Amino acid sequence: MNITLENLTKRFPARGRKAQGETVAVKDLSFEIPDGMLVGLLGPSGCGKSTTLNMICGLEAPSEGKIFFGEEEVTHLPPELRGVGMVFQNYALYPHMTVLQNILFPLENLKGEERPSRSEMRERALETARLVQIEELLDRRPKELSGGQQQRVAIARALVKMPRVLLLDEPLSNLDARLRLQTREEICKIQKKTGIPTLFVTHDQEEAMSISDRIVVMKEGVLMQQGRPQEVYDNPANLFVAKFLGTPPINVLEGEVSGGMLRLDGQPVLPVPGAEEGPVYVGIRPEGFRPDADGPMACGLNRVEVLGRETSMVCTHPACQADTLRAILRSEEEAEAQSGQVRFSLRPEKVFLFRRSSEERIRFDCPARAGA
Repeated sequence: MNITLENLTKRFPARGRKAQGETVAVKDLSFEIPDGMLVGLLGPSGCGKSTTLNMICGLEAPSEGKIFFGEEEVTHLPPELRGVGMVFQNYALYPHMTVLQNILFPLENLKGEERPSRSEMRERALETARLVQIEELLDRRPKELSGGQQQRVAIARALVKMPRVLLLDEPLSNLDARLRLQTREEICKIQKKTGIPTLFVTHDQEEAMSISDRIVVMKEGVLMQQGRPQEVYDNPANLFVAKFLGTPPINVLEGEVSGGMLRLDGQPVLPVPGAEEGPVYVGIRPEGFRPDADGPMACGLNRVEVLGRETSMVCTHPACQADTLRAILRSEEEAEAQSGQVRFSLRPEKVFLFRRSSEERIRFDCPARAGA
C-alpha cells in the first residue's frame, strides 16, 4: 500500500498582538511513500516535518490537499481509524506500566470486532517483542531501561497493532552517538522484516542518508528535492540541498563562468561546457579535489588531519565563503605542499554550479555525471 500526499498545505493563524495574517507551515507538498519502503523526511528545525507527520496521522487537519492510504482517501478520517503507528521523539512510555503492559496498551483500547482476545493480544505482544529483541525485558518498567531499550519498546508498541503506516518523529535524537548508530540499523532491519511503509522524520542528514530508501528534503514548508539518497547527493537541485547533504559539508565558493571555463578568483580551474555564463556559486564536495602539483587551483594549506583510511586537508582560498576549505583525499593519495601552498585539479562530477540570484542548479556537460 502506497501512502500519497497531494498538494498538502497547512496554515496556522499568526500569533502575537502585532501579528497579522497566517503562517504557512507546509506549502503545496506532494510526495509518496511506496509500499514496503522507508522514506526519510529531512530538513532543518522548523521546516514543517513534524507538521507533515501530524497531518498524516490525523493530529492536524490540512488546510488544503489530500492524503491517500492506497486508494482510500483519509484526509478527514479520525486518527484512531487510520491504522497509524507513531513513535515519538521522547518515546512517551507509561512509567507505571511494565514493558509488556506498554506494548499491550494499544490492543486493549481496540473496540468491537477489531479487539483481539486476551490470548491473541499476549501472543501478538510477545511476537512483537521478539521482533525488536526485548523479550527478556517484559517485566521491567521504563525507568529500568536504557535509552535504546526504551526506543525499542516504543517501536514495539507502534507495531503491535499491525499499522498500515509507521511514522517515526526524530526517534534517535535522545541517544548517544554509538547507540544511535546501532538503533537506526535495527529500525532499518525491523522495517524490512515487516514491510510496513515508513516515514522517518529527522534533521540529521547522515541518519536519513544511511537508513532511507528515498529521501524528501524540505525547507520552510516547501519540498526542495526527493529521490534516492545517493542520487540527491550526486545531483542536488539547488544550493540548499547541496549544503544540507554531506559530511563534511560541501565547499561553497564565489566564481564566474566565461568562455566555457569556470574561474575562481579570476583563475581558470575547470572547463564547464554548456554552462550559462556569468557569476555563480560553486559547490565542490570535499572528495572533489585531486592532488596535482601542476593543478589549476592553488590553496593555502592550514593543516593536514590523518584519519586512517583518508586524509583531510584544511585549506584556504580567496573565493571560499567560509574561512576554510576542506579536501578529503584517499590515504594512498599524496599532496605536495610548497611554502604552505597546495595545488589541486578538480573532479568535474563533484563540482556544482548555482545561479547567484535563485541558487538553482546550472547544468554543464560532464560525462562522469549522469544528468548533469
